[in-house]
Amino acid sequence: MRKTLHKWHAYSALIALIPLLLISLTGSILVFKSEIDSLLMPEKLQVNAANTAERLPLDTLIRSVKSAHPNFEVGTWELFDDKQRSDAAYIIQHKSNDWFKVYVNQYTGDPLSTPVGLHSDFTDWLLDLHFTLLLHDAGVAVGFVVSCILLFLAVSGLIIYRKFWHRFFTLRWQSAKRILFSDMHKMLGIIASPILLILAITGGYWNITELIHEFTEHAHDDTPSQVAPRYNEQLSIQRLHDKAKTRINDFTPTYLVLPYEDGMQITFFGDVPTNNPLNSEYASTVTFDSQTGEWVHQQDVRNNTTSAVIIDSFRKLHFGDFAGLLSKVVWSILGLSPLLLGFTGGYLFYKTRKMKTQSKRNRQQRQRPKTIMTSRPSWGQHTRS
Repeated sequence: MRKTLHKWHAYSALIALIPLLLISLTGSILVFKSEIDSLLMPEKLQVNAANTAERLPLDTLIRSVKSAHPNFEVGTWELFDDKQRSDAAYIIQHKSNDWFKVYVNQYTGDPLSTPVGLHSDFTDWLLDLHFTLLLHDAGVAVGFVVSCILLFLAVSGLIIYRKFWHRFFTLRWQSAKRILFSDMHKMLGIIASPILLILAITGGYWNITELIHEFTEHAHDDTPSQVAPRYNEQLSIQRLHDKAKTRINDFTPTYLVLPYEDGMQITFFGDVPTNNPLNSEYASTVTFDSQTGEWVHQQDVRNNTTSAVIIDSFRKLHFGDFAGLLSKVVWSILGLSPLLLGFTGGYLFYKTRKMKTQSKRNRQQRQRPKTIMTSRPSWGQHTRS
């Protein structure tokens, strides 16, 4: 059983090696996405407002964006009020349904960028590479398979080396390279396996939910191109924003979703103070009717079901930002572990195959019958006359 599991462990790693290494490398970089964005695009992301500055009403900001870009409609809006980070408006081009992003100073209404594609900025392109491998839905499907394989590798590795505490921190530096690499592979695999399990489960969940959404909601996508808002423009979005804050105690809206498909409503995602460090900043929601502005639904993460709280925690667990810089550094470093595991595992696989081939060749040579040569011709052979 253990021998068979070891074989499946090795072959599974070989099958997923290239996409797994790519996903691991990009994921470890993306742990610091916000920091990289601030470093590469300070003119777009930094507003440096005074402590007394107040956000402009959302209606004013939306009108400002639509005035500057009349061939677009606002779809969603990322909200910040820390006096440092700018808002990001996600807008839809008329007659194409293509999405773009524009940065806005929420305290002055000034645009900080021209519309760019959702994957134009470096880290956004890196995120697309991480999630879809630049292969769209096919890449999402590959990512789901790789997540399943990573889950199997983490579990099977723990089973194979279930007595890992024996010589756990022992690296036999003076031994043959094969033994040293084996020690390194076991030690790193055991250390990284809890985080690799988390990454496999959370990543696989997002992959499969995205695939289900695409094939159920957009399998026969006949959504007409966006040419006008799909909500009542007489509604005050700012008033709905303020009303959302009163629906849930201490609710801080962080993300606005306006209807960009038929049947959608106006929804505010937001943050509430909790004792759970894994609750995301989008954990609670308040929804209003897109035509009347009447309250429709709300969801307070503090009153959610256990399953809903667990699924919400996937965001912080996947990106490792639940404990500040410390957890992000740990996630980034151990997120790279498949690179070293792939290298050491590949070397061990190669050496094992080589040793088995040589052993088989040696056995064949030992079993080969010896031929005895004589100088005297047998009676059946012709002799010279």
